[in-house]
Amino acid sequence: MELNYSKEELAFRDEVRQLLRDELTPEIIAGNKTTTTALGNNDAAMAWQAILNRRGWAGVAWPKEFGGTGWSSNQRYIFNSECEKAGAPKLIPLGLRMLAPVLFKYGTKEQQDYYLPKMLSAEHYWCQGYSEPGSGSDLASLKTRAERDGDFYVVNGTKIWTTNAHHADHIFCLVKTNPDVKPQAGISFLLIEMNTPGISVEPIITMAGDHEVNQVFFDNVRVPISNIVGPENDGWKVAKYLLEFERGGSSVATRLHVDMAELKMLLDRVEGEDALKGRAKEIGIKISALSQMETDMQSKIARGEKPGAGSSLMKIMASTLGQDISTIKIEAIGNYSLPHNNLLLLNEEVTIGEPEHQTVSAGYLNDRASTVFGGAREVQKNIIAKSVLGL
Repeated sequence: MELNYSKEELAFRDEVRQLLRDELTPEIIAGNKTTTTALGNNDAAMAWQAILNRRGWAGVAWPKEFGGTGWSSNQRYIFNSECEKAGAPKLIPLGLRMLAPVLFKYGTKEQQDYYLPKMLSAEHYWCQGYSEPGSGSDLASLKTRAERDGDFYVVNGTKIWTTNAHHADHIFCLVKTNPDVKPQAGISFLLIEMNTPGISVEPIITMAGDHEVNQVFFDNVRVPISNIVGPENDGWKVAKYLLEFERGGSSVATRLHVDMAELKMLLDRVEGEDALKGRAKEIGIKISALSQMETDMQSKIARGEKPGAGSSLMKIMASTLGQDISTIKIEAIGNYSLPHNNLLLLNEEVTIGEPEHQTVSAGYLNDRASTVFGGAREVQKNIIAKSVLGL
């Protein structure tokens, strides 16, 4: 089953396709295809955002009053799906899709007027300061402190697994402002400039050889009290609201269909791998089921209903299927994947194997994290158990 689009929505789809034909350059597509990180190639994403911003399309899911497109849920689904099919990079979501909705709801007028236009233009680049050593899935146990000193908070602590902190000039950060109450009640949500004295960023190189995540340290960092979002000590509510947007994925099945097409081409070149081809067919069936779930979810959202526990189930399915695809890829090419492992530092040299083997090894290793970030699989199962099964 497919969404039943109106004539206006079909015309919009044609407009999106025309934009992709006219503006999505081979260089942007190539940059996007060679990356294996979760958020994609940064340069390609920035180039694509600049193109969309000139057209007024950078705020895909933003209301018009804040400079966004004001598109319906169906229009957003069409846009995201067509971009995936065409090989367009994902826009970096940390500001545009995660922080922006928080500012729509909880930000002051001054914060909205200052920060939102700079998100659209990419003048500001954001990263997320949530996880800490020992505080990931149990986020309420975070230890980073912010103590009031006149018109400033003084922040001390550390954040870890901070995606793209080495690119960012701003960070939205959860901090402990009252340690004497239950954990969730003493947390606040702060906006911090990364060039503030006392902030340092250390890279974390992943198993895939990618520099995507980092550890950020705060040593007596002074942040104006005007940079708090929402009331002091009420940041847990703000944080949970943001996570609703981080975990949403409106066209994941489309991306997985693209990945499956690449896998099929790879398997067509491999002789005697009927077992792998059989497993690939099973994955294809499951992707079709996920696509149906996305269609149903989109219809639900269009009716003004909340996603509910269905978003947790879809998150589990999408990340698991992505891992399954990357596993078959690496099994299919076997030893040919090793020369392209970034950790061997051979990716700049001439190696054996086909060009499409280049990202298989790193992609496989990077995909191992997909069932952890954005809400671990176990956390999602707990959500389903509580809200659906009443356990």
